[in-house]
Amino acid sequence: MASLARRRATDYAVKAISTGFAALSLVFLAWILWTLLSRGLPALGPHVFTKITAPPGAGGGLLNAIVGSLIQIGVALVIGTPIGLMCGTFLSENGRGTHVGNAVRFVNDVLLSAPSILIGLFVYQLLVVPFGGFSGWAGSIALAILVIPVVVRTTEDMLNLVPIGLREAAFALGAPQWKVVTFVTWRAARAGIVTGILLALARAAGETAPLLFTSLGNNGWSISLNAPMASLPIAIYQYAASPFEDWVALAWAGALIITVGVLTLNILSRLVLAKMK
Repeated sequence: MASLARRRATDYAVKAISTGFAALSLVFLAWILWTLLSRGLPALGPHVFTKITAPPGAGGGLLNAIVGSLIQIGVALVIGTPIGLMCGTFLSENGRGTHVGNAVRFVNDVLLSAPSILIGLFVYQLLVVPFGGFSGWAGSIALAILVIPVVVRTTEDMLNLVPIGLREAAFALGAPQWKVVTFVTWRAARAGIVTGILLALARAAGETAPLLFTSLGNNGWSISLNAPMASLPIAIYQYAASPFEDWVALAWAGALIITVGVLTLNILSRLVLAKMK
C-alpha cells in the first residue's frame, strides 16, 4: 500500500508540474501575441501595403519589403521543392538500408538543425564574394537551402507511410518504378508532401540571419534578383532599432504581417494533413 501511495503521489506531482509548465508556456505565448497585436494593429494601414520605404516622417510603407520577400521565397520554393522532393523519394524508395541513403539522411539531419546564420555565411562565400555584391539570387539560394531539408524529411516520412501493398499491386500490373512513384506513392502521400512544403515555406518566411549576408536589403524599389533586395525580416531588423517612432511602428506592422502569414500557413498545413487522415 505504501508503494502504491508513493507511485500515485509521484504521478500526481509529475502531472501537476507538467500542467504548470504548459500553462506557463501558454501565458508567455499569449503575452507575446497580445504585445504584437497591441503594437502592430495600430501601425497597420493602407500605406504599409502601397508605399515603399521612405525617410523618417515621410509616411513610408513596406511594399518593397513585402514584394522582395515574396519574390525570394517564391524562387527558393521553385529551387528547393523539386530537390527536396526527389531526395526524399530516393531515401524512401531506394535508400533504405544503403550506405548512400544513410549518408544523405545524416547530412539532411545536419542541415535541418544547422543555424540559419551558417547557411547565410556559406552562401556569402559561395555567391556574394565571388560575384562582388549582394543579390536577390544569393538570398533565394540561402532560403532554398533551408527549404530542402524540411521537404526531404516530410517527403520521406509520408512516403514511408504508404502501404507496401499499393506498390506491389502496381508492380504486379507491370508498371515501371517511375510510374509507381508518380502515380501511386506520390498521389497517396500528396497531402503530407504539400504539408511539408507549407512548413518549409513558413520556416523560410521568417528568416533574417541568412538574408543579412546575401540579399542585404534595399530601401528603394527593386525587383531585380541581380541587385540587393528588400525583405520583411530585414526591414523589421533595421526598423526595430531605429530611434524614429514611425519606423518602429513599421517594424511592429511587419512583425504582425509575418506572424499572420506563418500562422495561416500552419493552419493550412494542418487542414491539408487532416484530409489525408
